[in-house]
Amino acid sequence: MAEQLQPGVGVLFNPALIEFVQAHAGALDHLAVIPDRCWSDAGPGSASRFEELPAAVAVVERAMGQRVLAMHSIGMSLCSADVFDLPYVDQLAAWRRRFGCSWVSEHLSFTRVGSGHEVNASVALPVPYDDEVLELLVPRVEEVQSLLGCPFLLENNVYYVDFPEQDMGEAEFLNRLMQRTGCGLLLDLHNVHTNAVNHGFDPHGFLRSLDLAKVVEIHVAGGQRTMGFHTDSHTGPVAEEVWALLEAVVPHTSALRGVTFEFHESSWPMLHDTGVLEQLDRARAVLRRHAAQALQTA
Repeated sequence: MAEQLQPGVGVLFNPALIEFVQAHAGALDHLAVIPDRCWSDAGPGSASRFEELPAAVAVVERAMGQRVLAMHSIGMSLCSADVFDLPYVDQLAAWRRRFGCSWVSEHLSFTRVGSGHEVNASVALPVPYDDEVLELLVPRVEEVQSLLGCPFLLENNVYYVDFPEQDMGEAEFLNRLMQRTGCGLLLDLHNVHTNAVNHGFDPHGFLRSLDLAKVVEIHVAGGQRTMGFHTDSHTGPVAEEVWALLEAVVPHTSALRGVTFEFHESSWPMLHDTGVLEQLDRARAVLRRHAAQALQTA
């Protein structure tokens, strides 16, 4: 398994990147993989639940040992009140061992409802930031970490509607969850930007209220305006406001392992190899600039 001592840059793998990952291996310090896009899931209770997709798995196999690998799960639905899918976690753990993944992340959200006949919303739904949800999550996060045997990160979520009468704000909820479980944070800066635009708060103030020492990975991305909202669509290059947030947080992220550029494969025609490389170069420049400043002040 490849390891990196200093924070690096990488991409969140999608099918448009199969040739890119092979052609530009030197531009990637790490590769983040959505395991759910590397298999088909027949659902809980199925005799042969997970069927691997050969083309996607081959990319992961080629990357193994050449660069740091991380898994970014989308199917755990950790915050579902009546679903805690331990066989799914076991599958993640098996892949973590098989490919030597350095960390595993999941969204602080839910997609699945119902422990009998399940309904999948196919979108990461937010949760209210209250004590009941916190008490639900703490033992689950602890068990997931134990089964995975590696750092486990939770990603701050996008929310388009505020829950009324929450017990606490998002930053306090994240800080308390990390403090009680020891999990890390996947800080999605485009999610922060999206929420700030849609709900009218200062993103820099929000970031100052977070325990940034728990940040292991940062996501940067772009989005677009739709029907009066800024959406987390992962469209095209990284939003300029997100670059400003990255500059602000990097000096305070002592545990940072990587900055990951994510985009939806439908944006490939506007990016191509050149556009993706430009985003990676810009992220790497931020990391190098702050590393140089840290050496000067040490």
